[in-house]
Amino acid sequence: MKLKTLSQFVAFVLIAFTVAARAAGGGTEWGTDYAAALKEAKASNKMILADFTGSDWCGWCIKLDKETYSQPAFKNYAKQHLVLLKLDYPQNIEQSEAVKKQNEELKEKYNIEGFPTTILISPAGKELDRKVGYVEGGPAAMIQWIKSQR
Repeated sequence: MKLKTLSQFVAFVLIAFTVAARAAGGGTEWGTDYAAALKEAKASNKMILADFTGSDWCGWCIKLDKETYSQPAFKNYAKQHLVLLKLDYPQNIEQSEAVKKQNEELKEKYNIEGFPTTILISPAGKELDRKVGYVEGGPAAMIQWIKSQR
């Protein structure tokens, strides 16, 4: 393939890095669109793991992400068994008005009173169980809890 302009080259490099980053991440992506997560869960017959988080200010949320969600054991399990949905309530990260509105509606719908709150949702959209606060034990504890809901 011959790239004729700098903008074509830059676009090519950005696409290549995006593909490589997704491959390195094990294909485990956190979505932010509830409707899309429900659609994917129904199509794949997987549960949704909804992470209600304050990603840039909540110490326990940051610890949960670092010690559980970002670990290879969790990523590998999630890739096979879950649709991941991050519902973020940041203080210093920009979000679209649509995302803010959706997240506020979901916070109300699921009666979220603190962060982090992790909810397992069936492919039909029904809440199966929740964990409020930090979940000790890393990926193994989280995976055990998820398996107990099957």
